[in-house]
Amino acid sequence: MTRKLPTFLSENEHGLWMTEDERENLKIDYRIKEIIVEAKSTLQHVMILDSYSFGRMLVLDGAVQTTSLDGHIYNETISHVPLSIHPNPKKVLIIGGGDCGVAKEVCKYSSVEQIDVVEIDPMVVEVCLKHLPEVSGGLADPRVNFIFDDGVNYVQNSPTKYDIVIVDSSDPIGPAEVLIEKSFYRSIFNALEEDGLMVCQSQSPIFHGEVMEQIFERVHDIFPKTKMFTAVVPTYPGGLWSFTLGSKGYVIPNEARMKELDALYVNEQIMASCFSLPEFMNKQLSKYR
Repeated sequence: MTRKLPTFLSENEHGLWMTEDERENLKIDYRIKEIIVEAKSTLQHVMILDSYSFGRMLVLDGAVQTTSLDGHIYNETISHVPLSIHPNPKKVLIIGGGDCGVAKEVCKYSSVEQIDVVEIDPMVVEVCLKHLPEVSGGLADPRVNFIFDDGVNYVQNSPTKYDIVIVDSSDPIGPAEVLIEKSFYRSIFNALEEDGLMVCQSQSPIFHGEVMEQIFERVHDIFPKTKMFTAVVPTYPGGLWSFTLGSKGYVIPNEARMKELDALYVNEQIMASCFSLPEFMNKQLSKYR
């Protein structure tokens, strides 16, 4: 009897494959060793797959979110850049981040006293803690508080003022579109301390240039200081990935140095160079200077 697979999984003479459909214009195929988890939460289809090239990966509704091979690049970049700029962060809010990779990185800072992770889907946290330890680290730090809520709703009514807000969101398509609305960034601004800063992933400069610019423009309109930085994450379409940082006061980048941390990707040289953008990005964002 042939097993029934989700539409993005298929089998042929070469084995099991997952196909990620990048906005109907690009398809990426991953050869899969094993399906570790396949389930439907109340919100989405959730899978942990073991792939040949990228190791175990989290897949939501057929889209790869993070992998054992290169997830640390994204997680370290979006975490350590803002944490190196703020001189003494104590309270950090992570919106999204159900794979726990960003929280794992934030936990490396002894100065941080409170880490709130607002994730809408409890199943994502559950399966990543159990089946994706290379990313989640089996997170068990008492400073981490999981809040299972809609990120937009939470930040609008946040009872806490944070030093840093990290928006670790999925692609801004469908329900996630609200996570790039100007009103959302304004709510983040209001949830920050007077010297707070925020960072969000702002998509591929190659394939999603219009979305990248839209995010930068909206953050720029609200925060006194705004900068974009990049990293190369092989899993993500185009490889080159952008991040937008908004600061209420601190200069970006400043002279802060990365503390002695256990990291695989970021170091002081990366921290200093990640704000140097390719010329086509400089030209695209030049109107906001």
